[in-house]
Amino acid sequence: MSDKKDNFEQRFKKYPYLRSRVESILDIVEDASGNIDKADEAEQLLIDEMRQMGKEALHDWAVGKEKEKVKDLVHDNDGIKKHSKKNFMAHHLRRNRYL
Repeated sequence: MSDKKDNFEQRFKKYPYLRSRVESILDIVEDASGNIDKADEAEQLLIDEMRQMGKEALHDWAVGKEKEKVKDLVHDNDGIKKHSKKNFMAHHLRRNRYL
């Protein structure tokens, strides 16, 4: 059980926003602020936290998938060049192209 708990904590460290959201959810459940008087208020706060956590998690998932796909493409096609940001000189040349 200890290995599973250590693994969980290690995984949590990779995503600090998840830890923050879970702590916020616990604060709502425990009414840490003492300002939640109605179930409707607690429900809305929980929904907002869960929705935001879902957006952040989905964003991380998408970024991870994109990196994975780029890595696979580069590996499968040795001649393919990854997209990179143009350097400052390229911007300068493009700006003066129409003069």
